[in-house]
Amino acid sequence: MAAVGHHTRPGHALFARYAFPPNELGYCGPPGTDALPSGADLAGYAREFDGAWPYLSALADTAGRPDALDEQIVRSYWLGGPLLAEVDAPALLARLRAAFSGQVTGLLAEVPPDGVLANHSFHVFVVYPWARFLDRDPETPLKVMQACRIRWGVVDAVDDDHAVIVSRPLTFRSGALGLAEPRAERVRWRRDGLSLAERPIPGQTVSAHWDWACDALTDAEVTALDTATRTTLTLVNAVRVASRPPPGGL
Repeated sequence: MAAVGHHTRPGHALFARYAFPPNELGYCGPPGTDALPSGADLAGYAREFDGAWPYLSALADTAGRPDALDEQIVRSYWLGGPLLAEVDAPALLARLRAAFSGQVTGLLAEVPPDGVLANHSFHVFVVYPWARFLDRDPETPLKVMQACRIRWGVVDAVDDDHAVIVSRPLTFRSGALGLAEPRAERVRWRRDGLSLAERPIPGQTVSAHWDWACDALTDAEVTALDTATRTTLTLVNAVRVASRPPPGGL
């Protein structure tokens, strides 16, 4: 088995682990890179992942790092952590609004300047347009946001190419996004002898993005990812309530 990043820099490998699943589906990044043998070379196209690059750049500026693919920067974007609180939120909001000007977005126009988080969860729930469709028919937007967000789960079983993990799925109840009780889901950990991380171990907590298991997580990383996810969900729910028209349209 060969895992992504076996012969590359840690930050580059980490970026590739999480960027590969949506790129494989044609959702993010340049076309054609889904055929790379391990996905590690995706880091060479990082600037073309226009959804991730503004956040990586802001995090690098905050940390005073010249490389936006520094391991701490990449980990903060995908998983969260203390660096997020240091980012100049109004400056990042201005950067995001400029970067996505002319594109259909979700709640980016309504979000308050101090509510921006330089984390993938913010992009999924706030920048992507899906939050706007929840009240109309929540099934599709909920399914897409659940797959697109970085989630975590405990490995229950592993077979040749897939693992069953127990995680808390996204839910939409009483007009609010949240996390439901844990349930089992099946994700891929290997294909044609290649994987994004080492073989999962039952009892281990792993991250997942779209249909792939991406990495084993430490307790601190689980806490950071949980915190970033909940922070963004709280923001989204508050913005959705504040942006609703008053009764009667007046």
